[in-house]
Amino acid sequence: MKIAVTIHGTRGDVEPCAAVALELQGRGHDVTMAVPPNLVGFVESVGLGAVAYGPDSQQQLQGDVFERPDALTAAGPADWVRLGNPLNALRKARAAATRGWDEMNQIMLAMTDTADLMVTGTAYQEIAANVAEFRGIPLAEVHYFPVRANTRVLPVRLPPAVADRAYAMGERMHWQLLKPAEARQRRTLGLQPATTRPVARIVASGALEIQAYDPVFFPGLAEEWGGRRPLIGSMTLQKTTEMDDEVASWIAAGTPPIYFGFGSMPLDSPADAVRLIRDVCAELGERALVCAGFSAFDEATADDVKVVSAVNHAAVFPLCRAVVHHGGAGTTAAGMRAGVPTLVLWVAAEQPLWGKQVERLGVGTYRRFSATTRDLLVADLRSVLAPETAARARSLAVRMAQPSASVGAAADLLEEAARKGRGN
Repeated sequence: MKIAVTIHGTRGDVEPCAAVALELQGRGHDVTMAVPPNLVGFVESVGLGAVAYGPDSQQQLQGDVFERPDALTAAGPADWVRLGNPLNALRKARAAATRGWDEMNQIMLAMTDTADLMVTGTAYQEIAANVAEFRGIPLAEVHYFPVRANTRVLPVRLPPAVADRAYAMGERMHWQLLKPAEARQRRTLGLQPATTRPVARIVASGALEIQAYDPVFFPGLAEEWGGRRPLIGSMTLQKTTEMDDEVASWIAAGTPPIYFGFGSMPLDSPADAVRLIRDVCAELGERALVCAGFSAFDEATADDVKVVSAVNHAAVFPLCRAVVHHGGAGTTAAGMRAGVPTLVLWVAAEQPLWGKQVERLGVGTYRRFSATTRDLLVADLRSVLAPETAARARSLAVRMAQPSASVGAAADLLEEAARKGRGN
C-alpha cells in the first residue's frame, strides 16, 4: 500500500511517526514522509524518504508567538498584557497558524496521488483533512497527549456533556484563526465551503486517532474513548548517538548523575542554566549530565558535570539517579520506562500536563522553568531524590509499554485503516 505521512513539529513530534513509518516500510509498504525542512536530514538518516513542508519548526520555537505567550496555550495574564492590542495578537496568531498553508496543500496533494492512507498529527491537521477529503482516502492521526474532548484531563471533573461543550468552544476559537486560509484551500480543491469546525469534521469522518502515550498517565481514558482512540504507548526509534559510549564510561567512573535536558526548547541563557545546575548539584553532592539539545551549550567534561550534544535516552536514563527535563511526551515516557524519578521544568504548550501526571503518580514533581530559582531547584531535587519517590518510579516502570510493541500496534492499526479505505 502507499501511505503518506505528514507530521510537523519538533523532533519529539517527528521521531515517533518516523518509527512507525520505518516499520510500515519494513512490511513492504511505500511510505513517504513530509516533515519540517530542518528535520528532513534526520528522517532520511534512518532510511526513509522525506520532503520538506511548512515552516522550520526550530525557528518557530524561537519566534515571538512562541515566546509571548507560550505557544498561545500556557500563558498567564501577564503574557497577554505584553502582547498589547488584542487585534495585533489575533493577527500575529493567525499569521503564525497559517504560514505556508497554500504550499503545504500542494505538497500534500502531490504526496497523496494514488495513496491508500494519509497519516498526520495535530499540527496542520486541517490541511491534511481537506486533502484526504479531496482524495477520497482515509485519514489517521497520531496524538501525543489527549487533545479530543474527554473528562480525564481538565483540572475540574466535568460531566461529559459539559466537557464536550468546553472543548468545542476552544476548537471553534482556533478555527477563527484558520478560516480564511482553510476557505481558500477548499475553494482550490473544489470542495464545498465548511460549515463546521475542522475537528468536528475529522471526528465525523471516522478518522483513526492513535494515542501515542501510555494509559497509566490517564486512568479511565481508554475506556471512555474505546477503540476509536486506542492508547498504545509512546513510540521512539531508540536511536543510538556517537556520545553514548563516552557518556556510559563517564557515568561508570563515579556516582550515578542527575540528567538535565530540554530537547528542542530554546533557553535564553544556556550558560546561566549550566551554572545553576553546577551550583545546585554541588550543594546536593550530585553529579550532572547535561544534554544540550538545540541550545548553544559549550560541551565540556569534568568530574561533576558533563555537557554533551545528545544521548540515547533508553541507554542513559536507567544509569541516572533522576531525570530533569522540559516535559515532552516522549522524554517523560522514557524517564518512566527507565524507572527513575522525574522533575519536569516545563517551558510551553502541553508540557505542564505531563508534569502534572508525574506529580499525580508520585514519581516526581514539576515547575515552570522560567519560575525556577536556585533554592526552588534544590528543594525540588531533594523531593525527587527521596527514596520513596525512587521506589514508586521503579514500581511504575513495569507498567509502561515498550516502544517496539507500541510501534507494532500502531503499524497494525494503520494497515487496517488503509485496508478498510480500499474496501478490502
